[in-house]
Amino acid sequence: MKELRSLEDVKQFNVKKDRIMYSANEDEIVAGATTDIYFIRTLELLRAAGKDNTEVTAEIFANGEGVLCGIEETINLLKNKDVQVWGLQEGEKFAQKEVLLRIKGRYSDFGVYETAILGILASSSGWATAARRCKELAGDKAVICFGARHVHPAIAPVMERAAIVGGVDGCSCILGAKLVDRQPMGTVPHAVMLIIGDTLEVAEYYHSIMPPEDPRIILVDTFKDEAEEALRLARALRENLHGVRLDTPGERGGVTPGLVREIRARLDQAGFSHVKLFASGGIDETRLPALLEAGIDSFGIGSYISRAPAIDMTMDIKEVEGRPVAKRGRIPGITNSPRLKKIL
Repeated sequence: MKELRSLEDVKQFNVKKDRIMYSANEDEIVAGATTDIYFIRTLELLRAAGKDNTEVTAEIFANGEGVLCGIEETINLLKNKDVQVWGLQEGEKFAQKEVLLRIKGRYSDFGVYETAILGILASSSGWATAARRCKELAGDKAVICFGARHVHPAIAPVMERAAIVGGVDGCSCILGAKLVDRQPMGTVPHAVMLIIGDTLEVAEYYHSIMPPEDPRIILVDTFKDEAEEALRLARALRENLHGVRLDTPGERGGVTPGLVREIRARLDQAGFSHVKLFASGGIDETRLPALLEAGIDSFGIGSYISRAPAIDMTMDIKEVEGRPVAKRGRIPGITNSPRLKKIL
């Protein structure tokens, strides 16, 4: 796809009427089709002034603290341009106003990507930061990201990859996991329980046909009391039952610490201490500590990560042809940022 370099290019750029998804594909992003129009107008003005080859140094800083994610995509966007890039690494914590990325080159080579780069870093860092918070609270207990269903499918893999960069132990989205050379993780939905009609029957089918390396973790909140169902499964599958998943809906009070303690106690009393408890369903940083204390062994967390606010990013030009510059209110010249490393 032709790069958009002028207002005429934008005018000639047409969207196919039969396109299936409205999200931008890789070619459209690289071509600049997701940029704000004023960056195209900037190119027009620079050409008119004979300054389209002007070399600048730009810095990107965050307007809040968090965990950095999106650097790899940013580098992929810039790697075929004649620019130099310094930055922090994926997964590093950053402070408010800290410089995260520095780009040096002709403005006409990278300026059109400001919209995309800021969006990549803002959203991905927001998701990674929420994921890090969950993992820090969970400690050595596993946290799996179940957030794909809460966002547009075009960005679900980006979000779940960001969650893994943030520190969670895995994700359910197939593409999200594959992007970081992982296998997707998850159990089964209530749909299969409702269609087959019995939790134990589903568990028996699961054990008979699923790969042996897949842990046998079965939902227990579909038909019966969760403790009753957990015991029923444990007595049938015995050592083959790795765990039970609690996903009690809000209409019935959700997964509560009291419920977790009861199930844990009943399983232990019946000799099934090996059966782990996995909790999902609206779990966030306020609910997680109490569930952890009650006996939950691993968590599936979705909307808390997926709805995490983006961390606003700003790009400032700090040098023009080696001369320190800045807009009013900002300090001209390169910021002293010893943590930045040359990455391109």
